[in-house]
Formats: sequence, structure tokens, C-alpha cells
Amino acid sequence: MPSVTNMYLMLYNFLCILGWGYVLNLTLSLMLPLPSTVDDVLSALSSSYNSPPLAKETLIVVQSAALLEIIHAMVGFVRSPVVVTAMQVMSRIVALFALVYSPLAQAHYGSGLMILGWSLVEVPRYSFYLAALITGDATKKTPYLLFYLRYTLFYVLYPLGISGELFTFYNAISDPAFLASFPSIPFSGEVLYWFYYITMLVYVPGGPFMYMNMVGNRKSAFRKRFAKPKPPPRGLVFPTDKKGGKSTSEAGKMALAAAIAAVDKEYAEKVRKERNWRFGYTKHFLKLVELQSSTPSAALAIATAGLKHMHKSFEFVSSDGSTKSFEDAMKSSDFEPFKTGFIKGQGEKTERKIKVPYKGGVLEGQALKDQVKKWVSYGTIEESAGDAIIMCVDNPKWMDLSDRYFVMLGAGSAMGPFKVLLALGANIVAIDLDRSGIWKNLITYAEKSPGTITFPMKKEQKACKTDEEIYENSGSNLFTQTPAISQWLSKLYPDEDFVVGSYAYLDGALHVQVSLAMDAICADLTKSRKATLAYLMTPTDAHPCTKDASEAALKEYNRMTFGRAFEAFWQIVSRGSFLKKNARKPHKASNGAELYWFNGLAVAQGPNYALAKRLQAWRAVVARSSGCTVSSNVAPATSTVSVVHNRSFALAYEGMPYFKPYEIFEPDTSKAVMLALLTNDLRNKKSVANPSVTLENPNELFAYNQFHGGSARCAYTVSSIGEVSVLIALGRSAAPVLPVLAAMVAGGLKYAGYF
Repeated sequence: MPSVTNMYLMLYNFLCILGWGYVLNLTLSLMLPLPSTVDDVLSALSSSYNSPPLAKETLIVVQSAALLEIIHAMVGFVRSPVVVTAMQVMSRIVALFALVYSPLAQAHYGSGLMILGWSLVEVPRYSFYLAALITGDATKKTPYLLFYLRYTLFYVLYPLGISGELFTFYNAISDPAFLASFPSIPFSGEVLYWFYYITMLVYVPGGPFMYMNMVGNRKSAFRKRFAKPKPPPRGLVFPTDKKGGKSTSEAGKMALAAAIAAVDKEYAEKVRKERNWRFGYTKHFLKLVELQSSTPSAALAIATAGLKHMHKSFEFVSSDGSTKSFEDAMKSSDFEPFKTGFIKGQGEKTERKIKVPYKGGVLEGQALKDQVKKWVSYGTIEESAGDAIIMCVDNPKWMDLSDRYFVMLGAGSAMGPFKVLLALGANIVAIDLDRSGIWKNLITYAEKSPGTITFPMKKEQKACKTDEEIYENSGSNLFTQTPAISQWLSKLYPDEDFVVGSYAYLDGALHVQVSLAMDAICADLTKSRKATLAYLMTPTDAHPCTKDASEAALKEYNRMTFGRAFEAFWQIVSRGSFLKKNARKPHKASNGAELYWFNGLAVAQGPNYALAKRLQAWRAVVARSSGCTVSSNVAPATSTVSVVHNRSFALAYEGMPYFKPYEIFEPDTSKAVMLALLTNDLRNKKSVANPSVTLENPNELFAYNQFHGGSARCAYTVSSIGEVSVLIALGRSAAPVLPVLAAMVAGGLKYAGYF
């Protein structure tokens, strides 16, 4: 039985099919009998709006009904982004307005092109949506004809519709009747003229962009439609929900609710009842942060409960298809144990010191200290982070890591310090996928370094006759071999102290799974070996910060400059959605202490990413409370391939430095500075990573040594600067064509009779 929401959406789509089908039928009827000349075609198109009975009334109603789609996105009935949906719908409403109020536009064949293009797009589109709701699968179960039309007709109909819209705009601003539509409103004619004139200019870059976006969507849709069926799941998987599926949203809600229930059962129930988890999760994470701040015991109880729930509820599917809880799976031993591979690097032992690649050069010594002071002064990093890096510069012996053993979970990850560690002589225990290409790169690099690399193998290393055979038999899978990896590590180098770094990253729900797998290994090693843990905390989370950082964000928000006026404009236009205030009132602890926080949660990254990073924060708190050293420093926004392959994120990164004190860092820079912070945590007994250092609240661990890239001290929350950052980046890239646009505006002024 479909849900009430789905039944409503089915009815909505069905009525839209009827409405647009009627408009399409009336428009095509004007072509009968088939016109014999181009003039006949243009004449028929010119009468599309006014001639057929009820054509214009139906068009107005059915197109205006699309405004409901904005509401559907806002309340979570559909998963479409609200801003994108609003832009698409309103562009149609703008065109419809011009058509309704301009007799000249109505009598032009451009109106017919527009109406024909719209109706030919909408009938298959709404039919596709209806079929998707009925079948429950928009990708594979919808009838192929509808699927094909939905993702193919745009090739012809987008240019057709856009051409019709441009003709309509042009005719409207050329129509005295249109410009005089609202005679009682002062300057309404001028406002209408320039609004539609500028809209036409926007179509110049916007049209091709939307067209290519549809091309990309088509490729993605066809790739998914004809993708080979996935093999049965094996290893660590999401919990089975009440409906028999594996909803990532449900799992996320239940995990957060279980954590909160440790201190506030009433609010935990609110989390469980959240209907729009995808876009409504942030307020619950912020409530979690507030509850953690109340007392040290609350912080620890929340972290313990959250971890316990996830380990118990997530499942592990064995190779034979049998399923058990992940917690139970980690206790099992019914697997083939790994063999151990080892490579000692032959690289020259050079002087060990911290070096930071930065903007095409390499910073070290006094030059590095000077740059660190600039970052601190500008607000890009916290003073404690600057002090930690300078300590590493002033104590070069710290940087000889030949006495340390680093377990890298995700050795080849974009943010993992694999190469930097080897250059400093470290001993690396590398965990990464069992793919020969990965291990060829890792082992080849290790051989040329002054460090060592140890790794799991399927067969004895000495039994491998060639390097290629070693590569093919190396590696492991964190998803399917978690227990085996953990038990192999627990017995490896029993006399050495391990530093276990969780560096693996995957997109979407997979990031939760790989984070939980790494967490199980971290849990085992902290219990059996008192291992040190190392995390790279993300700036896009809710973190504690210093009072100074919070006051700096408030000062930046309250500044009176031309730039602030520009920002206020976007706040007004977006009705408060853009550029939200970053500085927050401190949370009051039960003892009266104030804990300052900043909200770095980014809705665009989704609840799975937030849960994965919260999982790491929980483990950090629990491990430190048990006496383990925990290095858990906030890293900056970094232009890794996994981020900038998304064009929207790449544009946002280009524009973000407009907002003081943001700076987006290259991966090599981030890896070097974060290794310096890790080294300080390992060598400096006064570091907060050391459990003997007293904290008011366990979560204060994340307030120090923040190399956040500006997120804690910016005037606005990171989730609210994305759209404006994209616009700033687009504006900068459009700078070369500004003279052309200026000439077009001048032409418009001359045409309008201003000179």
C-alpha cells in the first residue's frame, strides 16, 4: 500500500500529465492538416496561445501548479534540492508572466515554440515520475520508452524551448502594452524592461550550462540503468530495518537517537520521529553537541552509547551468506589468517625536519615559522596549532620518526601522510585494498624511502617469485576482512607502540561503513595494546572552539564595510538562507563553565558524512578517557580529487577565500601540517592529546590545535556560504567577458532611448 505522500504525488503527476497532454494536443492540432510552407508553420505557432479553446487557461494553471514542486522539495516529499528546483520553476514562471501580459509576445511564433517545447518535455517527464512512484524504482523499473524520452528529448527540446523563451522576453520588452501593465506602480515599466533584459543576458552562459548538465545527467542515468547487478552484500553492511531494507537514513537516526538517549530519552524520541532526515539532521547533531557540553559524564555516556549501538546494530555477512551482528563478527576467528609482508626502504637518511609544500615552494625553518604566524594572525588557524607547528620546527629531533610505528588504515588515501611519514623514516603498517596497482605504488615508494612498510598478504612473501606476485597477494578489505585485519594487527610487533590512523574515505553511505570498520580495529587495539589513535577531524562538523575564535567570528560579522553590504544583500535576497551568523552563544555546563562551539555542519555533505565523523569523535573521547593518547586535530578544507570532482564543490572552494579568514589548501600542504600536529601530540607531553592533561569537558580535545582553514573564525557558517561562493567564483571566471556584456547593456540603453 503506497504511503499517503506517494499517493498524493501520484495524483499530482497524473493531473500534470492530463494538463500538459491537453496543452500539447491543442498545440499539435494547429498543425493539422500538415502545413506545406514555413510560413504556415510559423502562423500555426503564432496562434498557439490564443486560438485553441481553453489553451491559455490550461497552460497558466498547469505551469503555475509547478510551484508546488518547490514545496515538495522543502518538506521532503521529493529529494530534489530546494534551490535548484526553485530556480527551474521560477524561470518558467518568469516566462509565463511575460507571455500573459504581452500581446506582442502572444502573437509571435516564439510563444508557440515555447509552449510546444514545454509540453513535449513535461508529458514524458511527469509520466516518468508517475511510473517511478508506481514501480518504486526510477532507474531500472520504469518503462524503457519513458526512461529514454525523459533523458533524450532535451537534445532537441531544450534549444527549442530556450529559443521560444528568448523570443518571448524580447517581444515583451519591445511591447509598450507589457511595459505599461502596472501603471499605478512607479517605474514598473523600467523595472520590467531591465529585469527581462538582464534575464536574456543570463541565458547566454546559463543555457549552455543547463544543457551540458542534462547531458551529464543522461550519461549517469543510462550508466545506472544498464549497470550490472551488484553481487550479494558481504562483510560489514547497514542494519536491516523494519521494512526489510537497509535504509541509511533510518540507521543514522537510530544511531544518533541511541547516543542521545543516554542522557535525554525524550529528545531521543524526537530524533527517531524525524521525517526529513536528509535535510533535517543538522539540528539534531547540534542538540547532541549541546547535551555533550553539559557534564563530562554526559559527553562520555553519549559517546559510549552511540558506539555500542552502531557495533550491535550493524551487520556482518560472511562469505557463506550467513549474517551476525558486527560486534559478534569481530569476536569470531573463522577466517584464514594473514601472512606478513615487509619491505625496508633503501633511501638515503637525510636530515629529518618538517617541510611544508605551499604555493609552489617548500617552507621550512624560519620561513615556515613566519608563514605560520601569518596564518594565526589572519585567523586561518588557531594559535595553539601555530605553536604546535613551531615546536616541531624548533625541535628537529622530534621529526626523526624511525622509532615509531604507524598503522595506516587507508594507506593510499588522499589525506593520508604515507609519503611524508616514510620520508621521516617512519615504520608504516599499511592497510589498503587488495589491488595490485595500489600495492605497486605503495611498495615502490617505500623501497626508495628511508622508512619501512609492513603489510598483510594472502601467501608468504618468500613464496612470491616476482614483484608482481607480491603486489597481487598484498592487501586486505576493511569491509569484508575486518576481524582478520584486527587480529593480525593485535599480534604484530607486540613490543612496539602503535599509532593507529583512520584515513580511509569513501563517498556517501560507504563512508559510514568504512569508518565503523576502522573504529572496530581502533577499539580492539586500544584495549589490547593501549594504542595511540590519530584522526583528521573535518571542519564541516560541530566543534568546540576557543572564546577568542568565537569573538573573532562575531567581530567579523558585525564589521561595517562595503563587503558587508554586499553580503547583507544576499542575506536579504535569500531570506536568511545564505550567510548565516557563525558565532553562537556558548553552551552552559552544569558547573557554570561556558563551552564555545561553531557549527560547521554542511547540509550538502549529508547525514552519512556527519555520522561517520561523529563516530570518530566518539571513539576519540572514549579512548582518551581510558588512558590512551588521542591526536584528533581539525584539518582544513582541502582540494582533494574526491571533493573537486564535484563541480559545485570546486566552484565553492574557488570563491570561499573571499570570506575572511578562509584559505583552501592543497593536499600536500594539508598532509604536511597535519603530520606536524600529530608529531607534536606524540612528542609533547603538554599536548591535549595526552590523557594526563586535564580538560573541563572531554570534547575540548577538539578545540585545540585547530588548523581549520578559517571555518571557526569566519563571519558565516560554512553551510551558508556555498551558494554565494559559487556566484563569486563564476563572477571571477566571467570577468573576461564583462566588456562584451557592458557593450550589450549600452546597446540596450540606446535602444530604450536613454541616449
